[in-house]
Amino acid sequence: MKAVILAGGEGTRLKLVTGDTPKPMAKVLGVPVMERIVHLLRQNGFTQLCAALCYRPEEIQAHFGDGAQFGVQMEYRVQEDPIGTAGSVLQCRDFYGDEDFLVMSGDAMCDFDLRGLFARHRESGAAVTMALHENLEPLRYGLVLLDRNGLVRHFVEKPDWPQVVTNLVSTGIYVISPRAMGYVPEGQPFDFAKHLFPMLLHSGEKILGVPMEGYWKDIGTPRDYYQCCLDVLDGRVKTEPPAPEEAPEADRPRVPGTAVPCRDRAGLMRFASEAFMEAGADFADGLHFADGSWDVRIRPDASESAVRVEGTPAEAETDVARLLGMMDAKRGE
Repeated sequence: MKAVILAGGEGTRLKLVTGDTPKPMAKVLGVPVMERIVHLLRQNGFTQLCAALCYRPEEIQAHFGDGAQFGVQMEYRVQEDPIGTAGSVLQCRDFYGDEDFLVMSGDAMCDFDLRGLFARHRESGAAVTMALHENLEPLRYGLVLLDRNGLVRHFVEKPDWPQVVTNLVSTGIYVISPRAMGYVPEGQPFDFAKHLFPMLLHSGEKILGVPMEGYWKDIGTPRDYYQCCLDVLDGRVKTEPPAPEEAPEADRPRVPGTAVPCRDRAGLMRFASEAFMEAGADFADGLHFADGSWDVRIRPDASESAVRVEGTPAEAETDVARLLGMMDAKRGE
């Protein structure tokens, strides 16, 4: 499947953080955000990619090359001056030809099911399918109002609060049928949200809106950029580029015991320690509790938000792990 990545942005508001680096090359925990997007695309079956570039294109081309090291085939189309989102995609028409294709921003982090979005588009026969996302503070985005069949009925571009009629915002991720691009004029700036989509609705074309589950954040401001870094660090984004030279699963040492996922491993340890204290638990190395035929040790997991239970017999380990899960649930009430 084919995808066009819009990666021409300068990132003016990010310059205090990233300097002259093109916005798609801003690093999120050491990895350019566009590289994370390329990884997401490949995961979802989009391996033929075309990047529409404008600002400092040589940096992006040098990083990705032909795409082989990232498991994709990468092409580029470079514009001298900005020509709008739809205008930039139109310059890629020799790439997408007569096939449906995905359009995606190269400077927003997400972990959407893009394969599923593409399938929804194919089933609907729509000219365009838009990926939408719920947002608590939608004023900086375009709002999209859907009817009961999921078809777009109204757009509100960057409203004030009195004009907010929905919490669904456009993410700038679209699946587009080539016939929709036939409405885009050549040789002049033309945007999807401002020009093409209202034109399609006026012409009676069908635009499908799909509210997506998962994570999405534009990194356009320093605050959003830093929040995105924290979200990735905290595991809120469900996709990650593979670590270099990652050991095969069979070669990794097994971590002993049973992991009990939790929201706050230190808090759960306190809860468990207080519960076992009266029974004579030892705290010299985590929490150690022995009672007749039972011998159980509970410690926070060093690499994830979980506590780990090691015990004999196996039934003791299983029972204590289940008990800790119930404790965590109780703490969350």
